[in-house]
Amino acid sequence: MDKSFEEKRMEMVSGQIVRRGLTEARLLQALRNVPRHRFVPLDLQDQAYNDSPLPIGSGQTISQPYIVALMTSLAVLEGDENVLEIGTGSGYQAAVLACLVKTVHTIERYATLSDLASRTLEELDYKNVHVHLGDGSLGWPEAAPYQAIIVTAAAPHPPQPLLEQLEQGGRLIIPIGERRLQDLQVWQRTGQQFAWESIIPVAFVPLRGELGWKEDQWPDTSSRYC
Repeated sequence: MDKSFEEKRMEMVSGQIVRRGLTEARLLQALRNVPRHRFVPLDLQDQAYNDSPLPIGSGQTISQPYIVALMTSLAVLEGDENVLEIGTGSGYQAAVLACLVKTVHTIERYATLSDLASRTLEELDYKNVHVHLGDGSLGWPEAAPYQAIIVTAAAPHPPQPLLEQLEQGGRLIIPIGERRLQDLQVWQRTGQQFAWESIIPVAFVPLRGELGWKEDQWPDTSSRYC
């Protein structure tokens, strides 16, 4: 008999997340609660809880569950934060964040993905998520400052507007690097200074926009990504 989505979700948390050392109770509960299969195309729903990314259209992906969990954990969320996500994609990362913070603002470059994510989040009653269509490399100054900014696409360097939109002590979680491999980094603001640390090597789709990768610099998005 096929396992239910709920059974697969529980196994995802225990087998992929806890096994790799992420054990914060609120994070694990959020991952147990968010129906990841609702954020992937219908023909891929049976693979939604696999230990891998999946294509969602427009050359974009829904990240591997562990990567979503890791980036969320690196934000060190306590519950009352105003958080910005760059790269809405399917809306899954925003839904996980919505379970953990007060407000989520998320920016998507592609209208088809933005519209679909908005509908899915509304259907699932995530009332504290605000989806915006725009250039994520410039952030969303209208709702700044943010206690955390999570970027789900690789940038050539941390965009200055994102650093400036961080609150004091705020964290920017962002993949930095070129096409084949990037470095997942955490930048933290203290005054006008920013300290950063490297976490793990990753491979994300490119961040597009004014301060992201241009098509002639990174034309191919057909490879496997996080």
